Amino acid sequence: MSTPVKPRRNFYGRLKGHNLKASQKAYLEEDLAALSPGAVDWDANPQRELLDIDGMFDGKPAWLEVGFGGGEHMVHQAAQNRDVGIIGCEPYINGVAMLLGKIRKAEIDNVKVHPGDVRDMFEVLPDESISKAFLLYPDPWPKTRHHRRRFVTQEHLEPLHRVLKPGAIFRVATDIEDYVRQTLQEVPRAGFEWLAQGPSDWRVAWDDWLSTRYEQKALREGRVPHYLTFRKI
Repeated sequence: MSTPVKPRRNFYGRLKGHNLKASQKAYLEEDLAALSPGAVDWDANPQRELLDIDGMFDGKPAWLEVGFGGGEHMVHQAAQNRDVGIIGCEPYINGVAMLLGKIRKAEIDNVKVHPGDVRDMFEVLPDESISKAFLLYPDPWPKTRHHRRRFVTQEHLEPLHRVLKPGAIFRVATDIEDYVRQTLQEVPRAGFEWLAQGPSDWRVAWDDWLSTRYEQKALREGRVPHYLTFRKI
């Protein structure tokens, strides 16, 4: 069987910020490998063999968080839902280190961490293998010429739709009004239905929501959070 050809695609955004603390370096060295979902990156998995999701979480439903930031929401959901497994993707290594510290403190064992691009993850996730997905305060790329870099484009939404199970829920939280506009335009085009029936369905946070540090910053600066819930058709 021939080896798949690695696609040419750009990555935008930071991979690393300020210098890591000694404890954070220890988390990366001691914990990250054990929390890997499997070979995701191209160099490690050039044949693009699919991950065994059922084996990974002992048959539990699998959720996916795209860009988990500092990991507050992901750890909260994992602690509150021990009967599911959560895969988190985040290329920003400082955020990965922060998450690993939170995982240690919470003593949770139902998470997997991919420190890289979610597009690589999409290529090794089986069709209809994910029960719920989260996109929380993604990079807004505010300049019009950069809107194509946003997650809510068909480049990302089509593979997300493919890996979600029928009827799976996709949550999006953002404080950027133009991101809301693009989300409401593009996500339904990819095969999702918006579940809102009234203003409270996008103005009020979900019952199991944990406000992240990104949301707290938005509130301090006077921006209004929006909570959008979609279902795969």
